[in-house]
Amino acid sequence: MIEIQDVHKQFTAQAGGGLFKRGAKRVVHAVQGVSLTAADGRITGLLGANGAGKTTTLRMLAGLFPPDSGHITVDGIPVREQPLKALARMGILGDAHGLYPRLSARENIVYYGRLQGMAPDAAHARAEALAKLLDMQSILERRADGFSQGERMKTALARALVHDPANIVLDEPTNGLDVLATRGLREALRWLRSPEGGAKCIVFSTHIMQEVEQLCDEVVVVSQGRSVARGSVPALLEQAGETRFEDAFVKLAFPQEVAA
Repeated sequence: MIEIQDVHKQFTAQAGGGLFKRGAKRVVHAVQGVSLTAADGRITGLLGANGAGKTTTLRMLAGLFPPDSGHITVDGIPVREQPLKALARMGILGDAHGLYPRLSARENIVYYGRLQGMAPDAAHARAEALAKLLDMQSILERRADGFSQGERMKTALARALVHDPANIVLDEPTNGLDVLATRGLREALRWLRSPEGGAKCIVFSTHIMQEVEQLCDEVVVVSQGRSVARGSVPALLEQAGETRFEDAFVKLAFPQEVAA
């Protein structure tokens, strides 16, 4: 289970002209109160427009930087106080996949498994199992240099799953994927959510309505750095009084635009 409780984060940016004098500094309020509870055996979506604060929230969850306020726990482990222990409970697929281009898909996966403390034989066996799950047997021995976007995503996801984490965190995982790669990812996530797949806790961020409708058990709508609504897709439709999810999202995320 992943719990994010009222997190806030601001950054100081260097202004480069426009309304600000060159060299001046301005404060960017990236996250201003996001909360999320993601249960085991469920897929929880963090839905918002670009710039809503989704990636910043997930980076705080991953321990890349602490929130200015609020609290984040992974299976009861506080990320701020015990980041390595919390990270060991997560498999994270960030917005940049960061594969080693000179290594094969298998070598990328096994290397990460070894970093997680796995024995070589166990890491290789896990790479084989993940290759079957993600339909990537044909690229397992190929060098990552030259991979398509879909092949890079599969390899990065396998690397994130190699240590069989209880919690899976994905930041915009379908960006740049074709139809077949997107369908394959959906099928893998559904299986990982199931009891047969380990009843994983899965959190992913997206701005794509279709992904949320087809995958998510729970949705947290984020707008301008705040979580503004949460619930299942049917519950959010009812809350917004709409029949199309896109219309419900716009009404919940941008009520001032709808009113205007």
